[in-house]
Amino acid sequence: MEVEAAFGLSRIGQIAIPVHDVDNAVKFYRDALGIEFLYQFPGLAFFDCAGVRLMLSRPETPEFDRPGSVLYFQVENLAAVFDVLSERGVEFMDDPHLVARMEDHDLWMAFFKDIDGNVLALMSQVRTR
Repeated sequence: MEVEAAFGLSRIGQIAIPVHDVDNAVKFYRDALGIEFLYQFPGLAFFDCAGVRLMLSRPETPEFDRPGSVLYFQVENLAAVFDVLSERGVEFMDDPHLVARMEDHDLWMAFFKDIDGNVLALMSQVRTR
């Protein structure tokens, strides 16, 4: 099969996050963060993030036993989501803060960790015009 030179990856189908206790991780992602739970098998759990599947799994080998990439969850009202998640026991690394002023919006973020030390973030693009 030949691939065109202009080909580029764009759509993410699934993101895997290593966790040590799948049942506790399900509680965090489903109950604290409110992500739509899909299903669970021994050692695996799946969630729907607006069409992108999130997989939580126990690391099968040592090279996978480390915190994963930062996931940025886009939200409309960062302050309100920050308050709700804080009330649910999510401990943030910082308060919502301005990251960059763009031509037509300001980019705000707040970072937190899951129960396995994976860094996650909330991001909000606030229109300025």
